[in-house]
Amino acid sequence: MDGVGKVVCVTGASGYVASWIVKLLLLRGYTVRATVRDPNDQKKTEHLLALDGAKERLKLFKADLLEEGSFEEAINGCSYVIHTATPVSLDAVDPQAELIDPAVKGTLNVLKSCKRSLVNRVVLTSSMAAIIAHDPCPNGTNDVADETTFSDPKFCEKKKLWYALAKTLAENAAWEHARDNEIDLVVMNPGLVIGPVLHASLNFSVGVVVGLINGKDPFNSGQYRFVDVRDVALAHIKAIEDSAASGRYIIDGPVVKLNDDIEKVLREFYPDLCFADEKKNVGMFELDLVTYKVRVEKVKSLGIELTPMETSLRDTVLSLKEKCLV
Repeated sequence: MDGVGKVVCVTGASGYVASWIVKLLLLRGYTVRATVRDPNDQKKTEHLLALDGAKERLKLFKADLLEEGSFEEAINGCSYVIHTATPVSLDAVDPQAELIDPAVKGTLNVLKSCKRSLVNRVVLTSSMAAIIAHDPCPNGTNDVADETTFSDPKFCEKKKLWYALAKTLAENAAWEHARDNEIDLVVMNPGLVIGPVLHASLNFSVGVVVGLINGKDPFNSGQYRFVDVRDVALAHIKAIEDSAASGRYIIDGPVVKLNDDIEKVLREFYPDLCFADEKKNVGMFELDLVTYKVRVEKVKSLGIELTPMETSLRDTVLSLKEKCLV
């Protein structure tokens, strides 16, 4: 139990990835201060309060991304902060208000409280969206995505990739603020996260799997990359436990084909599954999400063994069925 006696704040703790981070922290002996928008909303918090160790070592705090200082109470006295709280939407009506302001201002709000509370290290949940949204290589070869690659805000604006823009601007602001204020910052950049759900509601990425179960191709691309939520959560924790951890960490899986790898797994549960023949769309998914070559050696150096896609997808479906979400 590596975390005995250590206190960690997890923001946005009722979220999909964050809930797994809280679960694993408690299992490793940490005391967790978890921020949520409404601690009295049982639908959002009951799964957290039911976790092993929660009764003894989990406390919920109310905090709002846009309310300056609202994270202060939760962060004060913590050795580490894992900042996952951010809105996720691909069809925002007002991207500035719904995505960009909460992502950027919320991140700075949290970092300011970390500075005042002398937190040892901050781990920020960013995204592959902050890496792959840029003009393709001019010679037509596949891009290589590694930790040195950043999305281009101007490209995001031009293509109306508002979620990618929000994640990019938030991460850029975090790095700048961390440098200016001598904050030890580590950033995680996961791809499309699947795996078992701890709460009885759908988030965006697991909703993609529900779409697949219903015979749809939500990205209209015919191929996907998935990464397991348990691997993503553990990577965040390893980043606070390994003093040598630094910079960014890509967490992503290999390309898998809809009518081959994915269909094979889903047919175990739904033998009559048939995917509709849909035309590839544009807009959000004009961005080529899968042809880039991805390097994950760095996250493996933290001791992360990436879960095979088949296991992740199978466990996702079992979890969705158990929670009556499909």
